Amino acid sequence: MHDKRILKFSADWCGPCKQLNKILKDAVLSVPVENIDVDEGYEMSRRYGVRAVPTLILLQCEKEVGRLNGAKTVAEIQEWVDQH
Repeated sequence: MHDKRILKFSADWCGPCKQLNKILKDAVLSVPVENIDVDEGYEMSRRYGVRAVPTLILLQCEKEVGRLNGAKTVAEIQEWVDQH
């Protein structure tokens, strides 16, 4: 089991979210990504204080260790994961 995972907060109506979804669709990252629609997962969004989409939150042992906002490349996301 991974001790790290990414929570990806996004919405169907969000242009940058659609771009990030396309980027991540075929990406091979070293950690699993859990998709959360902010319109359906309001409680999760509130719990993590998500105020903009897309937002990526890196969890390690269920604690937040990093946060990225906006569409990023696979390389940027993997570098971010590796730094934490």
